[in-house]
Parts: sequence; C-alpha cells; structure tokens
Amino acid sequence: MQKTTIHLLRMSETPIELEPRLSVQPSSQPESGRGLQPPPLFQLPLPTQDPSDTHQQMQLQLEPQLSESNPEHQQQAKPVWINRRRLIRLILGFSLCSAILGLVYYMHYNHQNSNIQAGKGRPPEKHNTITHTVTPCLSPACQWASARLSISADPFTQPCDYFLFTCGSDILSPDNGGRQRGQGIPGHPQNQKEKAVWTERRGQSKEREDRGLRKEKIPDRKTVLLQYLREILESNTRPGSTAVQKAKGFYHSCLDTKSIQTAGAEPFLALIQKLGGWAVSGQWNRTDFNSTLRLLMRDYATFPFFNLYVGKDPNEIAHGTTRRYIQIDQPDLLIPIEWNSKTLKSQAKTRTLRPFLASCERYLALLGAPPSSSMIHVGTFISLSSELAVAAAPLDFRLSKGQLYQRMTIRELQKQAPAIDWLGCLQAAFHPLPLIEDDHVLLHNLPYIVQMSRIVGKWLNKHEPSSSGPVHTYMVLSLLHKLMPALDSRFSETAKNLSMALGDAEEGADRWKHCVLETERGFDLVLTHLLSKRTAHREAEEIIQNIFTSFKSKLHELKWTDQKSLQFVMKKIQSLIPRLWTTKEISSEAELDLLFSKVTVGTTSFFSNYVQSLSLWQKRRSQLLTEKAEAADILSVTPFLLGDELLFPMGMFIPPLFHPTYPRAMNYGVMGFIIAKDILHLILPDVYSHSEMVHAVGECVWAHYLTVTEKAGRGGEFSLSAAQQQELWVQYSALQIALQAYHQSLKNHPNDTSISGLSHTRLFLTSFSQVNCDSDPYSKCMPLEPSFLITVICAKSDLCPTSLQCPNKTQQHSLETC
Repeated sequence: MQKTTIHLLRMSETPIELEPRLSVQPSSQPESGRGLQPPPLFQLPLPTQDPSDTHQQMQLQLEPQLSESNPEHQQQAKPVWINRRRLIRLILGFSLCSAILGLVYYMHYNHQNSNIQAGKGRPPEKHNTITHTVTPCLSPACQWASARLSISADPFTQPCDYFLFTCGSDILSPDNGGRQRGQGIPGHPQNQKEKAVWTERRGQSKEREDRGLRKEKIPDRKTVLLQYLREILESNTRPGSTAVQKAKGFYHSCLDTKSIQTAGAEPFLALIQKLGGWAVSGQWNRTDFNSTLRLLMRDYATFPFFNLYVGKDPNEIAHGTTRRYIQIDQPDLLIPIEWNSKTLKSQAKTRTLRPFLASCERYLALLGAPPSSSMIHVGTFISLSSELAVAAAPLDFRLSKGQLYQRMTIRELQKQAPAIDWLGCLQAAFHPLPLIEDDHVLLHNLPYIVQMSRIVGKWLNKHEPSSSGPVHTYMVLSLLHKLMPALDSRFSETAKNLSMALGDAEEGADRWKHCVLETERGFDLVLTHLLSKRTAHREAEEIIQNIFTSFKSKLHELKWTDQKSLQFVMKKIQSLIPRLWTTKEISSEAELDLLFSKVTVGTTSFFSNYVQSLSLWQKRRSQLLTEKAEAADILSVTPFLLGDELLFPMGMFIPPLFHPTYPRAMNYGVMGFIIAKDILHLILPDVYSHSEMVHAVGECVWAHYLTVTEKAGRGGEFSLSAAQQQELWVQYSALQIALQAYHQSLKNHPNDTSISGLSHTRLFLTSFSQVNCDSDPYSKCMPLEPSFLITVICAKSDLCPTSLQCPNKTQQHSLETC
C-alpha cells in the first residue's frame, strides 16, 4: 500500500526532473572565500565534442534505476474470480485507499508550499510562454550549475528579500562600518538605515544561511579568467607540448614559496656580481654606464631612466596606417612624487621621505650592505631620484602642452639627450631588429628626456668619494624593484610597509593569482594557444552575432531627436564587424616548442625562471614592431573597437560565465547580457546625445526601485546623476536585448535544454540574477543591484514564468512599463 501511494504521488508531480544527485567534494586546498568550485574544466566536454554524447551517457545510467522502480514488469497479473461480496469489499477498499491517497497528497502539497514559503525549495512553475516539459541538461557543467543555483537565493521565491539589496554584501551594516553602493548620496534609501531595519535584515540573512541559501554571485570577469587559467596550469593532462610543460613548470615554481624563502637574497646578489658588482658592497669594477643600461634593457626588461612602449601614432590611425613605433616616456620613479600646480613642477613628497628612506635602508640591509656606509648610498640615491622627479609631469599636463607623440629620428634624439647611447640601447632592447639612426621614435615628454640626460651626465662626471657609483647604484636598485616578485617575502613586506605608510595599502593578492599573472608575462603565447583550444568558437560567434542583431533592433525602437540622428548612429553601427578576437600567430604546438626551445625552466629556482620570463617579455615587445595584426591579449575581458571591427576577447567565453553545454538560456542570461552591456557602453556617447530615452528609462527604473524600497520602510527620493541614468538605461536595455536575442534563438532552435526543471525564460532570468554588479568599471554608477531589473521587466510583462512582486506592495500595479 505504501509503495503504491508513493508511486502514484510520483506520477502526479510535474514536470518530471531527472537530475542525478550531486556530491560536492571539499577542495584539497581550502581558501577563504572560494565558495563552490566548479569541477575540473578538462573533465567537461571539449567544444569539439557533441554534448549529446554526455547527455546519452547520463540517460543510460538512469534507465536501470527507472526500470527497477517498476515491479509490475517483473511479474504477471494473476487471474482472480470476483463474486458480488468481494466486489463490494473491493469498492469499499478502493474508496478508503482513495481517501488516504487524497489525504497524503494534501499533506504533501501543504508541506511543499510551506517549504517554498520558507525558502527551502523552488515553487512549481507556471509556464506562461513555454508549455512543454523541458529536457534536462545532464552535462558535468550543467550539474555544477544546478548545484550552484540550488544553494543560491531564488529571485522568484523571495523577491522582497532578494532584490532590495544594493550593489554590496548584505552582511554589511552600520555596526561593522561596511559601505554599500549609494551610501553618501543625499536622500538615497541606503543612507536611512535604522537599527530595527538592520536587525530584521540580519535576522533574515541568518535565516537564509541556516537554510543553506545565500547570494552566490559570479566573481568579476578578470577573477573568473584568472581562475580558469589557474585550472589550465594546474591540470594534469598528458605531457604533450614541451612549451606547455615549461609554462606549467614556471607556474609551479612560483607557487613553491618554501624554496624562494630558502634562497633568500643570494640569487640577486649573484646577479649583481654578474653585472660587475656595485659600490654598496665595496666591490665594483666600474662598468660602463651605457653598457650596463643596455644589459638591463635587453635581458631584464628594466628601464631605470625612461620607459619604452610599442604602439601606433594616433595621427596616422585616422588615415588607416597600421605602422607601430618605439615610444619613449618618462619612467615610473621609485620615489613618491607630487605635482605642484603653482610652480608647474613635480617634487618628492616631503612627508613621505622618512618612510621611503627607511625602506631603502632596509633593502640595503637585506642585501648585506655595511651599516656604516649604507646611509651614504641611500642619501645619494634619494638625491638623484629627487632631481629626476622635478622633470616629470602628469599626463594631463603633458597632454595640454602637446608633449605626447612628438616624432623625431634617433639621430635627433641623440643630439637632444647625449648622455644616453640611444641607438645602442634601442638596438639591445629590440634585438634582432635592424634599427638605424634615421628611424623615427615618438616622445611623450621630451623636456623630461632632455633634463634627465643633463642630470645623468652631471652625476657621471662627479669625482667626489661620496658619490662613487650613484648612477650605477640607482640602476641596481631599479633592477631590484623589477625582480622583487621573485625574491623572498622580506622584500615584499618592506614594499608593503612603505605602501601602508603612504596610505596606498591594498590587500595582497592570493599567491596563485600572482603566479598566473607572472606566467602570462613570459608564456602568454602558450596560454593563448591553450585558451583558444578550449574556447567554443562556433557557439561564441553565434551569441555575439545574435546579440548584435538584437542590439541593432533595439536602436530602432528608441525615440530619436530626428531621423538624421538615427541614420548617423545606424550608419556607424552597420559598418562594424563583430567577431571573436583570436590570434593566428601560433598554429601548432610544434611552433610553440620551437619558439621556447632555448628556455630552461627549473622546478626549484623561481628566480632564474623569472629572469628568463623578463627576457621573453622583452622579445615579445620587440615583435610588436613588425606585426601587422593586433596581437590577442589573453588577459582582456572586455570588447573594444579596432577600426571597423568590434572584437570580443576569448577570455570572456569561459565557465562559469559561458559553456557550450549549458542551456542557451544560461548563456544568454549571463554572457548575452554582458555582451549587450559592453556594446552599449561603447556606443553610449552617440545614443545619449541623440535620444531622450536614456534619461526617461533611467528615471522609470528608479521609480520602480523607490516604490518598492519606500514600502519597505527605506524611502527617500533624489535626482539621479547623468551617469546613474545612463547606467540604469544601459543595464536595463542590455537585459532586454539579451532576452529578445534568446527568444529569437529559441524560435529558430526550440530544442533548448534546462536545469532544475526550470522553464527556459525562468532559467534565463535566474541565471542573470547571478551576475555580479561589480564586474565592470561602470558598476560605481549603478545605484541598485542588477537583479532588481527582473522586477521591472516582470511588472508589466507576460514574459515572466511566474508573478514577481511582493505580497504587501499594493502600488506596483500603477507603475508604468519602462
């Protein structure tokens, strides 16, 4: 009887969900704040693998369980002779069973509803737009996504509690000094925080955590990309390419902090001896200034007195020229400086000289300098640094004076700044390119370069005992600053203490993140190749094209000031070619192996590995002079315009933001929204100046927010700034564009899958609610959390699968559609 009841109850539940149970294993390397980690990405199907294969495998695993649950197939029904008395008994028995079944179903239904109201489950779905039962996605990526959604707050279950938070953590409160988005803006609801409200809010938050539901947000895009590259470097795949193994070896040697600590300062001291020693130790063979400078530039990517870049001349870009030039700029001085707007000169910060002096003394002590003479060397170093600082100028001042992109030949530069052997130094830095004196370079602060040459020449010609080798010491300390990431923690702690004294202290990055960035410096081609292999090119191109089409459709819906304005913007948009930003530099692993054949990576000597990475980095810089195409930046996570091309970096299309086996609803809800938002930001100046819709939509969305927060006891109105209006319009329009693109995609290809039994539109919106509002530079202009935009879309729309409003919000029906 009990089995029959359970069996009938299962048959009555719709939709039927066939989801495997997930077991989330704890990480072998626990870290604070890591949260739920995705499965190893290399266990997921590669883009070239048919996702349906994984789907079929999971179904085959489930079929035996389904067949075992039906015992009716295991035995035949026995023939029974029924007389009248037995028939009456059977009818009475059946009636009793029906009553019991009804009672059990009623109790089960009430229990399910109570769980939903308590936030323990997701409510049965009302499919307004999609009536058929969705097909579950069973790929490993979908399993992980399902597990993530199961522990995240559901926007359709508790909209009142979920959407009222601004772009900040819901655990921040006046008690702990936390700051949320909107704080400090007069009249903003976030400023009217009362103890009672926060006590209730903290209680709700605690209750949600007790139920296992919390606001699991997708990290910012750069963090997501670094985590993905980390998994690539830590994966245990087949040996294969030697270049790949060298990149992984470099990464793991960076993680080996024990060996780095054991080595101490000895690797750097040995390098100093290789360069001819220095006056600080009392052992210096007085190496030639320009010879040492050439070595630092060629082998260690160190530029003590000026900076080198490679780039185009903006005056030529307008004419379609793609030639690149060597660009010479003022250096990043080690001494802290400030700009004096009265004298129009830079100067060393007087209040920072004492901590800067202490840090220099500490560095010399770590390098074994005798205490009796270290003060003399520190004094001359600060004196030389202060003189160089006077000639430096901030970018805006140089721009106003027309000091950027000043063109001249190397021969002309040599006459202007004779202390530097410009041709020899540039030939060393860009070896093996054949540079000559007639080649042009671009200057970004010629007055600094001229003054720097005079200062260096003056110090080189000094013969006082106290000034023995100050210019050489300056170069060695500049090299120390460049190589500090490869030295033991005493050096980095000294730099951190100085930053804290200057008020610039920042939280140190995790070691793995630091090591990923250092690996990319020298092995960017290797990581670009690996990332390209794992990028679902076809799926990425498809969503880019569909979002761009929907974006153009959105522009036609706007109210323009006149027809010419629409034609002006559309002409510009129609000329753009959106595409995935890939690289064709390396076509095979054999080419990679040849390129890195002379690189030797040790497993325990990170300092040696790091020095080689600097050399590789400088060689890559020299290659930029001859490359015609724009080299793909593996760390780029936002699209950009290059001529008539709108390029989207591969680093955007990675889990958990995007995966080829995800339901398209998830990909469009997250990545589709991000793509649309990025495009709108790129063309916003054109739209804002020719359409009043930006202002109107921004105010409309804000009116929705104020209505909800006002009824929650957190009222207050104020006028949005122009930047806030723009950002509200951008993000609301981006959500509309992504949703329209998805529905069009679903119309063309209706066989989309889903997870957790959610309808397509609901999965789209639920996935969108996971997007972090701090994922781009414009987040500071967003006065509310993006997930609130779901409430605005659902207020006057039949797109949403369920009604989405707070039960006590009686005025929501009066709000207009934005």
